[in-house]
Amino acid sequence: MTEKISTLIDELKTLTLLEAAELVKAIEETFDVDASAGGGVMMMNSGGTNTEDGEAVEEKTEFDVSLDEVPKDKKIPILKVVRSVTELGLKEAKELVENTPKIIKEGLTKAAAEETKKTLEDAGAVVTLK
Repeated sequence: MTEKISTLIDELKTLTLLEAAELVKAIEETFDVDASAGGGVMMMNSGGTNTEDGEAVEEKTEFDVSLDEVPKDKKIPILKVVRSVTELGLKEAKELVENTPKIIKEGLTKAAAEETKKTLEDAGAVVTLK
């Protein structure tokens, strides 16, 4: 290992967690890489997915949660989940549950949308992400 690399490693050891996170973000932006790849390996960012004809397709970052179907025997548990997820009143949530398919949350991150979907599915609803 060169002395330059040894010096850099010693400097990195002194960083706080916040400083290390800022450093990773700066490296990702500067070198257009993704440091979240498994095994500590940085992968080059391809800038999106390509279609068959070579056109670039932007990766979706915002998702809508659509309540597609509510089985009659699961209506009350699903209604409770809808109320907690949407913070709607009883009347509004009941109308939403009874008039499926309906979008119940819009513009969520992928993680938040998947969590909402799982919560609704656990209650018995049929849900899709759009």
